[in-house]
Amino acid sequence: MNRNETSTLLSLVIPVFNEAESIDLFVDEVQRVFENEPTVRLEFVFVNDGSTDTTLETLLSRQQNDKRIKIVDLSRNFGKEAALTAGLSAARGDIIVPIDVDLQDPPELIMEMIARWREGYEVVVGRRINRDSDSWAKRKSANSFYRIHNLIANPKLPENVGDFRLMDCRVVRALETLPESRRFMKGLFSWVGFRTAYVDYTRPERVAGTSKFNGWKLWNFALEGMTSFSTVPLRIWTYLGFIVSLASFFYAAVIAVRVLIYGIDLPGYASLIVAIFFLGGLQLIGIGVIGEYLGRAYIESKRRPVYLVRQVYEQGEADGH
Repeated sequence: MNRNETSTLLSLVIPVFNEAESIDLFVDEVQRVFENEPTVRLEFVFVNDGSTDTTLETLLSRQQNDKRIKIVDLSRNFGKEAALTAGLSAARGDIIVPIDVDLQDPPELIMEMIARWREGYEVVVGRRINRDSDSWAKRKSANSFYRIHNLIANPKLPENVGDFRLMDCRVVRALETLPESRRFMKGLFSWVGFRTAYVDYTRPERVAGTSKFNGWKLWNFALEGMTSFSTVPLRIWTYLGFIVSLASFFYAAVIAVRVLIYGIDLPGYASLIVAIFFLGGLQLIGIGVIGEYLGRAYIESKRRPVYLVRQVYEQGEADGH
């Protein structure tokens, strides 16, 4: 495909869950950005991830007057990673951009991404230059996650980067060949590689609605990422077990010497209880880490699909403005 050709089909993949109040604002803003770009044709791929509000009705109403809108309605809420996978599979564009409907991913940045794509890059990633729109706790936890993940996992994740990126259709097709059902998309995006460029931006506040991620979901999301691309947590317990065993051997030797020199040594009740609780805690944590990996293997072995589609609503081929 000639990247400088006069017409390029851009697919925007937009997972939505209870985002009825944001949809019209989002579509209007995207249309404003691209209304004077005759070289870019648009396709909106909305993935309704089991919304319980009027999200689907709002999308269907908007679709009546806009044939560029495709709606993939999932059978229930499968989570953002599954919804994103469904949207990428349904997209037909020469280039594909996953983007949030809340306009925290600025649509005007996409033209700069397209310019880098036309220079020969296959992936152009939006990178936040600050996290002022996040709370203090979220900023600190995000920084800690990237630091720990990149210390123990491979491939490394670029910091302050989310799902907002432009991908050549070849990259998306490569992603579709990855078979796992528990999907950590940030890691998969990094794993497939391809020539990558970065575009920096400042992320604004949400235009409407509220975030669907709370602290507990973010914590589980972080665990998913670290266990998806690293076995270091398992290896740590091998080394820790060796260290504890070695320490107990030396302590036994110390006790033996004390008995030979000073006579029978009667250990205290408190120290015994502390040792039991300490070693018992280590064992339970180790079992938990093993269980996390075993649970992933168990789920993957079932080979269930990542998502199920209830219906796809599509009026026709995506066309120009």
